[in-house]
Amino acid sequence: MEKLLKLGIPKGSLQNATINLFKRSGWKINVEGRSYFPDINDDTIECALCRAQEMSINVESGIIDAGLTGLDWVAEHESDVHVVSDLIYSKVSARPARWIIAVASDSPIKTLEDLEGKTISTELVKFTQRFFKERNINVNVKFSWGATEAKIVSGLADAIVEITETESTIRAHNLRVIHEVMETNTQLIANKKAWEDPKKREKIEQISMLLQAALVADKLVALKLNVSEKNLPAVVDLLPSLTGPTVASLYQSDWFAVETIVENSLVRDLIPKLLKEGAEGIIEYSLNKVI
Repeated sequence: MEKLLKLGIPKGSLQNATINLFKRSGWKINVEGRSYFPDINDDTIECALCRAQEMSINVESGIIDAGLTGLDWVAEHESDVHVVSDLIYSKVSARPARWIIAVASDSPIKTLEDLEGKTISTELVKFTQRFFKERNINVNVKFSWGATEAKIVSGLADAIVEITETESTIRAHNLRVIHEVMETNTQLIANKKAWEDPKKREKIEQISMLLQAALVADKLVALKLNVSEKNLPAVVDLLPSLTGPTVASLYQSDWFAVETIVENSLVRDLIPKLLKEGAEGIIEYSLNKVI
């Protein structure tokens, strides 16, 4: 079958998280050795590994029809692409990452204005230059090939613009955050010409829908339980749900089976309350997709 869509998978720190997300969405991507063209169990898709930093450039040019990359790299290159959907996931947590400005903990620099004439090290060079130009602050922005936090420690920079999720690496290098530059998350982006193609657009929309469904399911679990008729009202009152719990009577019994979907974070406190109100045989199970 002729390939319909060339899909970019971010190579590097997001690669495994992205492949896992696609697996939960119904697509199995198999990366063999050093190949940049992974196999996928969909005859209409051709996959290509591409650095997240370069993804929007390749999507804008049409080398790739659609791909996943960070909002930060779309902003860095000011890429003219169609943003299909926001997909908040990462290698560490299901929350957006932040680009911050940090200095040494003992630095006299407290504000953005204090960076006038200083040297800043970052991977996000163009965006950082625009950021300070818009504020009429003159800085010397240098590209960092990695280990950006160490640039301050080694005296190569007065400050850094770096991405962080937990700030653990920032603290480990004895640095102090003075400003948040932007919040970023992964986005599914498409080449504008590909997006105008009805068949390609339909495929991209299918991918977007199922990826988002898998991310929603990540935050939810399903609960099943049994409860007597007399305890049913109290148990149902405890249950949050997308719409309402499913309640079905058990065969030749005054007991009921109750099923619902709740946020994963609520379960540890909810189950003891359900038991206290008379629920029995509680089963918790994970979900693949919620649409």
